[in-house]
Amino acid sequence: SALPEKKMVFKGLTVNKEDMNKLMLTPLIRYPLPGGSALITFEEAKVAQRIIEVREHVVELSCGEEVEELDRCRVRVQAVPMEILLPSALEVRLTPSSRSILVSDLPNLGISKEALLDKLELFFSKTKNGGSEVESRELLDGSGQVVLTFTQDGVAEPLIEKGHIQVLIGKGKYEVKISPFMSGDITNLQLQPSRCPRTVLLLGIPDVLSEEAMRDTLEIHFQKASRGGGEVDALAYVPAGRTGVAVFVEDTG
Repeated sequence: SALPEKKMVFKGLTVNKEDMNKLMLTPLIRYPLPGGSALITFEEAKVAQRIIEVREHVVELSCGEEVEELDRCRVRVQAVPMEILLPSALEVRLTPSSRSILVSDLPNLGISKEALLDKLELFFSKTKNGGSEVESRELLDGSGQVVLTFTQDGVAEPLIEKGHIQVLIGKGKYEVKISPFMSGDITNLQLQPSRCPRTVLLLGIPDVLSEEAMRDTLEIHFQKASRGGGEVDALAYVPAGRTGVAVFVEDTG
């Protein structure tokens, strides 16, 4: 009661209890592209809409290539909306693994993936460290977390109860976090088409220029406001006779 009053400002992050059990999905859609097509993403959605409304576009091949006949200097391409399937409803059944642990908060030691996995396997395979023989190990891409699976039951649970453990890697000791590893099975998945507001799919592009020249020609054409275009954010072109894969991520802009 004798301590002086002190004003404090909370700068942390609050989380609602209702949100703690929600599954957050990050879109990462891989879409096959046929030959003779291109994907063009504009900075503004209204530009993409104008291009789609015109539907057919005449593109002049003005990349310095010598062409004798006038009608060979232009090509007609079709602009259509880019629609992909996104989950509208998803149910997942989660099952805890009795032999696996999830190791996180790993130090950045500047060593290779295999070297890190070898060191973790060596540490957790010793009984004096609370471990046992390791059956498999896996570094989860993009998360920096490792899944270790033991050959015996009853090894993972005591490690998980500790929560944290100091791991000897090389000449240093590092505290890592131990969590249960959950495997999930999709029990219900419903999809609905979703249109990419800033992206247009161009079809019917003939193979008359080199890949780089055609990509530059398309970008120049659709950047001009006089043709209904605007600033291009990204453009991918697949020549005729080949196939490609486009990767769509969440639009945060």
